[in-house]
Amino acid sequence: MCSEKVVLVIACYNERSILEEKVANSLALNFPKEKLNIVFVTDGSTDGSADMLMRYDRLDVFHEPKRAGKRAAIERVIPLIDAPIIVLTDANSMLNSEALNEIVKHYHDPKVGAVAGEKKVLTIGAGVGEGIYWRYESLLKKADSHLFSVVGAAGELFSFRKELFVQLPAQTIIEDFALSLSIVERGYKVVYEPNAWAAEKPSSSMAEEWNRKVRICAGGFREIVNYARLFNAFKHPWLSYLLISHRVLRWAVVPFILPLLLLATYALACTGNWVYQLFFALQVMTYALALVGVGMRHRSKLPFFIGIPFQFVMMNAAAYVGLVHYYRGVDHGIWKKIKRAV
Repeated sequence: MCSEKVVLVIACYNERSILEEKVANSLALNFPKEKLNIVFVTDGSTDGSADMLMRYDRLDVFHEPKRAGKRAAIERVIPLIDAPIIVLTDANSMLNSEALNEIVKHYHDPKVGAVAGEKKVLTIGAGVGEGIYWRYESLLKKADSHLFSVVGAAGELFSFRKELFVQLPAQTIIEDFALSLSIVERGYKVVYEPNAWAAEKPSSSMAEEWNRKVRICAGGFREIVNYARLFNAFKHPWLSYLLISHRVLRWAVVPFILPLLLLATYALACTGNWVYQLFFALQVMTYALALVGVGMRHRSKLPFFIGIPFQFVMMNAAAYVGLVHYYRGVDHGIWKKIKRAV
């Protein structure tokens, strides 16, 4: 059992419809009440979220009329928190009852600077592909953690030592990724804990998910540039390897190789070799099913054999738009509330 105090911080914007469920989930966590403070930050909310939350005695509520974004809201309240361990989560993410116990046990190791929980997307409707993608991401994070350190925690459930918190650049988009890197750069580990998880519903529409992916990709390119110093393999051998293999290849290489791969396998298939013909046919089928998914994007459900190819293609296509947004300096700092499936 943890002997230190823990603060659970939930930054939310116009989330009143889900807040009663989130409060109930937070209060039901299996963790000593005297060791846990629960903080909600509702900056910019106009739906009465702050007034509703203030009815709960066990909650600390911070509110300002001005909306400056999630990163700014968190940075505003962190200095006001008196606890060595901070846990960030989202209003629409529900934690398992043992999440905090599973997280804080890692802080007995002084080398651990942060703990990343697992993100679970409920595979309902169009979210089948999204859920499978996050299971794949979880496997990568687990491997990263065993090898050296997680290089990008999911913001739905992310914990860190308060003393390691730093103000991030104003244009930071993926604050959990940037903060993870800043902690690892200072010689600490970010541990992955799959037994602490945050479950949420998938995006309510393909358009919502597309906007989210574009924002993440734009932020990914920005952080690759901001933390380019960590690619020095002589100074940071394991960290540079993980960053390049897990992040750079994912955002800046693979999406731009896929069209070349299609053209190359087409040329090889024309030689009559059945292996190349099969490989080319599988690629064409994947893109064709993804195109069918585009045509069905207004439906609440997609069959898994369409949802998976659709998510794969959308994820890689978003990298192109994200790169354009990065070069044009599109401001994604103030996040837009993502509607979730019901």
